[in-house]
Amino acid sequence: MTSRRTFLATVLGGSLAAPLATRAQRAGKVYRIGFVWDTPAVWPHALEAFRQGLRELGWIEGQNIVIEYRWTEGHFDRLAGFMAELVRLKVDLIVAPTSIYTGAAKQATSTIPIMSETMTKSLELLQATIPGLTRVAVIWDPATPSHAPGLKAIEAAGGTLGLRLQTLAVRSAAELDGAFSAIVREGAGAALVLSTPLFIGEAKQLAKLALTYKVPTMFGPREHVEAGGLLSYGPDRSDLYRRAAGYVDKILKGANPADLPVQQATKFEFVINLTTARTLGLTIPQSVLVRADEVLQ
Repeated sequence: MTSRRTFLATVLGGSLAAPLATRAQRAGKVYRIGFVWDTPAVWPHALEAFRQGLRELGWIEGQNIVIEYRWTEGHFDRLAGFMAELVRLKVDLIVAPTSIYTGAAKQATSTIPIMSETMTKSLELLQATIPGLTRVAVIWDPATPSHAPGLKAIEAAGGTLGLRLQTLAVRSAAELDGAFSAIVREGAGAALVLSTPLFIGEAKQLAKLALTYKVPTMFGPREHVEAGGLLSYGPDRSDLYRRAAGYVDKILKGANPADLPVQQATKFEFVINLTTARTLGLTIPQSVLVRADEVLQ
């Protein structure tokens, strides 16, 4: 990525990373931004919030702004080519929603995932949901840049909460069945699944495996619970993407990217799937139910 291009990323744990460089807005100019993500079907409400946020700030697609969408559709080997293509198109800004995309943009060294507090909360909620829980499996993807440092935060949180962790690296959908088999074999009482496009794309498969192996699960994105997972705790994606639109607006109007601070999410949501709980034979404590932002029946 050349230094003339701006790079904006939303990373795991709900942070907005400050971009690196930009040019001041010019009257009459039609700005072009790149948006790289998996598919429009992943977090569609967040994508619409981003578009709506731009419209509310006066940016109308096809009039004063053009968005170059690039969809990997689960094929992350396409990322390098997409980023190179966007550079050739001389886009003014690139929006990359997670760390796996920021790494491909080659400017991600300025993006520091912030996830310690979120992961601590997720483990706390698992403990509260499953009394007597002592061992938790953590499913992560080595190809996702934020997961390795995230594991360190989880290990620290686990130690504080008195939980023993079983970490399971999963690099493809084909490895998920083996991961759940290992969870049962090692006696973990629940699984925490870190967020990444690979796992979001396999939300239904993850939910099915969790029910098959009778493993209570905690996720970040609520889409996993809607697909049949037990619990989710994470940032409100619509709010994050709406705020990302505000960043785009400031940058295109000439704000110095170096002056734009990294922001953490301010809105989080805790979602419970009661149907899944019943299937697993779990009774969710009332003290946990009252903390939920939404309970799916």
